[in-house]
Amino acid sequence: MKLITAIVNKEDSKNVCNQLLKNKFYVTRLATTGGFLMAGNMTLLICTEDEKVDDCIGIISQCCKQRTEIVPGTATLGLGIESALPMEVTVGGATVMITNVERFEKL
Repeated sequence: MKLITAIVNKEDSKNVCNQLLKNKFYVTRLATTGGFLMAGNMTLLICTEDEKVDDCIGIISQCCKQRTEIVPGTATLGLGIESALPMEVTVGGATVMITNVERFEKL
């Protein structure tokens, strides 16, 4: 068994969760915040058999495309830095981590 932890943009999370559920993956969603813009994310926890890992990652990759957005000049960029001008930033995509699961039980 593997635990797939995927951090996705909250705008992509509904679509990726729907596609994962449609393909018989069980998903636990956690609302998270972080990254350069301190924007809303969704952390997905997916436990699956070893042979289904590539299918799961394929679905996440298909649903979570990177795109550019214009951030208003009043956005705080983290570390106490503020921008006076609108900035174009890349958002979306996914950060995926896979870990071995020694024991898995549904109670």
